[in-house]
Amino acid sequence: MTVLVVAEHDHASIKPATLNTVTAAIACASGDVHVLIAGANAAEAAKAAAQIAGVAKVIAADSPSLENNLAENVAAQVLAIAKDYSHILFPATANGKNVAPRVAAKLDVAQISDISKVDSPDTFERPIYAGNAIATVQSSDAIKVITVRTTGFDPAAATGGSASVENAEGVADSGKSSFVGSEIAKSDRPELTAAKIIVSGGRALGSAEKFTEVMTPLADKLNAGLGASRAAVDAGYAPNDWQVGQTGKIVAPQLYIAAGISGAIQHLAGMKDSKVIVAINKDEEAPIFSVADYGLVADLFTAVPELVEKL
Repeated sequence: MTVLVVAEHDHASIKPATLNTVTAAIACASGDVHVLIAGANAAEAAKAAAQIAGVAKVIAADSPSLENNLAENVAAQVLAIAKDYSHILFPATANGKNVAPRVAAKLDVAQISDISKVDSPDTFERPIYAGNAIATVQSSDAIKVITVRTTGFDPAAATGGSASVENAEGVADSGKSSFVGSEIAKSDRPELTAAKIIVSGGRALGSAEKFTEVMTPLADKLNAGLGASRAAVDAGYAPNDWQVGQTGKIVAPQLYIAAGISGAIQHLAGMKDSKVIVAINKDEEAPIFSVADYGLVADLFTAVPELVEKL
């Protein structure tokens, strides 16, 4: 069984989520793993994909219609080669979740979403109820369309592979949607889903000014990404793209520091796979302590500046 990974990339390089998805693909495959680079002038991304350990072939589809990752066009590109594969895997990112359902619907198969483990080529595990239970899902579909929870799989090595690169004809524009523009938040900090260290603040910080005053120096010291609970984002203390949790970003850094976050299940669902979790909260009964490796019962307005000073 040959497995296809639909890569996430910026036309010049491969995004980290693709590496985790390749690991999941290797677990599914009894045959080769292929990677699809659907883009415009994306030869560099194809070269990078060819170096990923475990990848046998890269299919490079180049077309102006694929320049802006419009879901209708990318789905059409996947469908053009879908019959050759037993599994088609996407990272469970905004882009992957946008394209995968279209592919599954066109193939008339049930999508298997957000898998965190591969038990066998037809059986997978996925979290449900905000991660409080794990469902085991078995599929008899001839082609399995899957999105992969990237925090559930270690990344494949980005170098060491020597896959061949095969050019495929790019699809024409479907005409169903058009790209108007994008506004990308600029930051010198690591992007949350790729950060090795994340410092997150909660509603206990009390204001956007206090959030910046208390959390930013700690993030600067650690060269960390800045995150926030949904409560802090809803209160306007932090921007939406900092939100960690079930309805925000799913992260699994080497170190996650949660300050003033009580630990609602929706937040825990987004960060409990972190390698080391440190919680700072003055409520010793806060649920965050149930998942923390290290817990400090203290006032964050005292503890965090002291931590910055010690660092």
